[in-house]
Amino acid sequence: MKHALLPIVPLIAAALGNGLAVASETGPVLVAPAEVKWTAGPPSMSPGAQMAVISGDLKSPAPFTFRLKLPASYRIAPHTHPAIEHVTVISGTLYMGPGDKPDRTKAKALTPGSLAVFPAGHSMYAWTEGETVIQVHGVGPWGIEYLDAADDPRKP
Repeated sequence: MKHALLPIVPLIAAALGNGLAVASETGPVLVAPAEVKWTAGPPSMSPGAQMAVISGDLKSPAPFTFRLKLPASYRIAPHTHPAIEHVTVISGTLYMGPGDKPDRTKAKALTPGSLAVFPAGHSMYAWTEGETVIQVHGVGPWGIEYLDAADDPRKP
């Protein structure tokens, strides 16, 4: 039995050495808060966001988990995702609502421990007042489509 694990030991060591999480299909993923490695947010997010992939590959049709650290006064314009998205607030407060236009009367203040689940194709928007960390999980590939092309930071 010991020898059966030997082939995956180098993979685990390499992944942990690079600060990357091991995809869930290779074994358990255990990440303490101090081990989270933040990088600049993805091109699909406005500048200022930071991202940390906890597990999985966002481009693959497989489970994934990532975190976003959003600065104070950060805005995520109305958008949709191609698959169901689960958002858990880790710290701070995320104001999030359904719909094609931001409406502060329809948004909900999500504090640490709160969960939001949006089915594929449902439009949503969000903002922060103070720094906020959220965790997103689902089944990839992950993507974001802004309802107004002018809000998409990937567009010139």
